Amino acid sequence: MFPEYDIIVVGAGHAGCEAAAAAANLGSKVLLVTMNMQTIAQMSCNPAMGGIAKGQIIREIDALGGYSGIVSDLSMIQFRMLNRSKGPAMWSPRSQNDRMLFALKWREMLEQTPNVDFYQDMVRSLILKGNKACGVVTGLGHEIYSKAVVVTSGTFLNGVIHIGEKKFGGGRVAEKAAIGITEQLVEFGFESDRLKTGTPPRVDGRSLNYSKMEEQKGDEEIVGFSFTETQKPKEQRSCWITYTDSKVHDILKTGFDRSPMYTGRIEGVGPRYCPSIEDKINRFAERDRHQLFIEPEGWNTVEIYVNGFSTSLPEEVQYEALRNIKGFENVRIFRPGYAIEYDYFPPTQLSHSLETKLIDNLFFAGQINGTTGYEEAACQGIIAGINAHQKINDLSSFILKRSEAYIGVLIDDLISKGTDEPYRMFTSRAEFRTLLRQDNADLRLTEKSYELGLASKERFQKVAEKKKNVDQIKSILKDLSIEPQESEEFLLQNNSSALTQKQKALQILLRPNISLSAMKNALPELSSLLNNYDEETIEQAEIQIKYDVYIEKEKELVKRISQLEELSIPENFNYERISALSNEALQKFKKIKPRTLGQASRISGVNPSDIQILMVYMGR
Repeated sequence: MFPEYDIIVVGAGHAGCEAAAAAANLGSKVLLVTMNMQTIAQMSCNPAMGGIAKGQIIREIDALGGYSGIVSDLSMIQFRMLNRSKGPAMWSPRSQNDRMLFALKWREMLEQTPNVDFYQDMVRSLILKGNKACGVVTGLGHEIYSKAVVVTSGTFLNGVIHIGEKKFGGGRVAEKAAIGITEQLVEFGFESDRLKTGTPPRVDGRSLNYSKMEEQKGDEEIVGFSFTETQKPKEQRSCWITYTDSKVHDILKTGFDRSPMYTGRIEGVGPRYCPSIEDKINRFAERDRHQLFIEPEGWNTVEIYVNGFSTSLPEEVQYEALRNIKGFENVRIFRPGYAIEYDYFPPTQLSHSLETKLIDNLFFAGQINGTTGYEEAACQGIIAGINAHQKINDLSSFILKRSEAYIGVLIDDLISKGTDEPYRMFTSRAEFRTLLRQDNADLRLTEKSYELGLASKERFQKVAEKKKNVDQIKSILKDLSIEPQESEEFLLQNNSSALTQKQKALQILLRPNISLSAMKNALPELSSLLNNYDEETIEQAEIQIKYDVYIEKEKELVKRISQLEELSIPENFNYERISALSNEALQKFKKIKPRTLGQASRISGVNPSDIQILMVYMGR
């Protein structure tokens, strides 16, 4: 019934979709197996993409040739560039999306991707020959063979849903859990554990009084995520802001004795940076209110997502608390919030390619590795899909360094440090965030993707042209002299002192409060020289000029740190022979098997003295 595939991808969430697309676009014959063809690329939680650090990840996926950025642009109902008041390293794109349109566009793009086949069924076990993955066995008993398997099971492995004192099996509300894979892998020698996540209630927007809330509009300029020419919406939908108060908190507390989180029925650890509302009022008892974002679920629906009100309290407590929030006095609930507990496999059991160490040709991506968030899942998916293709074709693994991408930071954190709580990306996790900006993701990664065979020639040429144009703009500013009388009015309007003599345009741009677009509009000679360059390229040149000192400092730091990264550790290195190592370092080195001294230095619990001892022993 089934041919043999190159790669089978288990699960069609954000990780699975990116994995399937990447492997197929590289030339592998892919089968995407999902329990429900109607929920491909489902936004299980909030209807939004991007945000702090997450927006950078989506732009990196796009630069590599993934689909998430394109789909996000095609389905957005609102766009905002967060942190505009801070430096460019902190700018983070975020969109509100039409939940149904997002999934529809993803499915359309996958169906139009040659080499992707689909099959609806649950995968109950893997086909293993020795320590090699060779396919899957489905719930209907079909054996489907392949050269590699990518597991992206999300929250479905032995998933249990909790609402108050009620609990039932499920990977999402109204969808059954997946069983069999955890048990098989644990028997094989894998370590597994439990995590928890949650989601807020969905409510009827017709029952809300928006006049009691603060309106939050989108940006006038929609930048979007994709570096391709995607169609952006001509209008946007507003979001709204309201707050809980002490009365709402008191009502919520009445349900604590029936909360699965406080009665011990949930064993898994929840996300620290996206806590439930009951967790917030418990951990931050000194606060008398918490902000809630009221987010539309799409263009043509009245359903509303109550962001910030994630909960698993009994339904009647949720309802009573919601009715006491400003603007929610007459609220109607479409479905209550709930918590979900699921299996994951601590990611120290993987290599940087996301291949498991115990079983060859088996890759994990997404929440199975302990992460939370669509963006974190999607970026693991594209890397796992690429590396599954590379492995079965005897090609080198594709691994991004911490200095090259947020994706590299995320994967290195997971592999080197592991996680015992749902991992979420933040800009603070990246030590080279001045280099890893959202605006330069294409300049950083498209050439790498083109060399792999993923990014198209047209896309590579477009980036090469952009690099050339940025350099040309920088040369123009370096060479062009501005007369005092030409610039006096412009400078005074921007609270900057007038020139006393001729000055290069580049020096003027380095002043505070001066932007290149404003200079271009005010200075005729500069305007004529920059007339043929688009705004994105002009902005890129300005960022590179203004932050040149910081960028160069980070590049120098990267160079120094990369010396440790280049010192590789043999795969079967015997750490037992080094008696001077601390016991914790010895245990961590044996378990994680770091590839380089750089990775070894980032393992939690390993001290600088352990690295010095290891370097001395290796003759460095």
